[in-house]
Amino acid sequence: MVGAPVAPPLVLRLRSAAVVMGPAFVVAVAYVDPGNFATNMAGGAAHGYLLLWVIVNASALAMFIQYQSAKLGIVTGRNLPQLCRQHYPRPVTGLLWVQAELVAMATDLAEFVGAAVALNLLFDVPLLPAALITAAVSMGILALAPLRRRRFESVIIGLLAVVLGGFLYQALQLGPPTGAAAGLVPGFAGADSVLLATGMLGATVMPHVIYLHSALTQQHHTTDPLARRRALRASRADIVVALGVAGAVNASMLVVAAGAFHGTGAPRESLEDMHGGLGDLLGPGAALAFALALLASGLAASSVGTYSGQVVMEGFLRRRIPLWLRRLLTMAPALAVLALGVDPTRALVLSQVVLSFGIPFALVPLVLLTRRRDVMGAAANRRAATLVGVAGAVVISALNLFLLVRTVTG
Repeated sequence: MVGAPVAPPLVLRLRSAAVVMGPAFVVAVAYVDPGNFATNMAGGAAHGYLLLWVIVNASALAMFIQYQSAKLGIVTGRNLPQLCRQHYPRPVTGLLWVQAELVAMATDLAEFVGAAVALNLLFDVPLLPAALITAAVSMGILALAPLRRRRFESVIIGLLAVVLGGFLYQALQLGPPTGAAAGLVPGFAGADSVLLATGMLGATVMPHVIYLHSALTQQHHTTDPLARRRALRASRADIVVALGVAGAVNASMLVVAAGAFHGTGAPRESLEDMHGGLGDLLGPGAALAFALALLASGLAASSVGTYSGQVVMEGFLRRRIPLWLRRLLTMAPALAVLALGVDPTRALVLSQVVLSFGIPFALVPLVLLTRRRDVMGAAANRRAATLVGVAGAVVISALNLFLLVRTVTG
């Protein structure tokens, strides 16, 4: 009897890697949510290419952070909220859970408002009904998550592709971004640029997906050293590709806004202004691409945000509520904002600032846990990786403190 043909070693390695690939693309959607549209495009319109360095450096920091989270799940077989509950006192765990829930609400605010604005731009649907439509569609996407993970990942990747395609189209319409290289040199131009930079950081390094990534990779836990190295290698590749795409999208948002609006005197205070301005400058195709990208971003990110919230509650509290109930609870602030007539773009920017304040609460426990040999064994981080994580937390906290002082004093 002739045995089945044996696949070449390279094919076997690629198959092994493909099993682990995918979680980073789910995570990457959170890095291009509607909050990014508001902060990145507002930054480009107001300051040209000045804040491009924020996106580049935040994207690099995001890759480092998400790899630490993915590594935690693969090595321990547990996610970050579960390990926090296991290793920290109950009051600390409770504080971390409360701030994570506030972050979830800020996330939903950005995603619902963004998708609602997109539906309004595309179909003239009023903002409040548009938010309810977003809730219904995102629940349909979420229904795939628990039992059909690969299908869920495929839907999310497809929506991410729509966002990427939309901004590539706009960037090609604008032509080469002359002078963009100057934006890679760190610098600010007044308190407003610091506010936008902090919002851009909160929109790029998303605290809720720091928790989520460890949950998405914990199914690949193994004690076999060779299998673990392969899983970690595949996870690194997954992260570099997925977050590289997200970083390119974020940079293109700022570049498009800088090229289209900076120094022109054209209205650029809201997403609606930017949609109309792109249509006037580049034609209806660019305006349509912008609105479709915004809609895809809001739908995908709202689904990922709710999924992350479930991981947070279950890990910190060992409690689980139905996804539909969590969806209703976390979208309440977004519905309130739309019902009260608050400016959607301003609400989006401020929601990203809230997210930036939440980053250290997720990042510090991650850095502390991944350096511990009693948690990570031989895979514990070396001093250099720990120092990078600490430096990231310090820089983010310093920006937040500066923003808070400037807000209070003037």
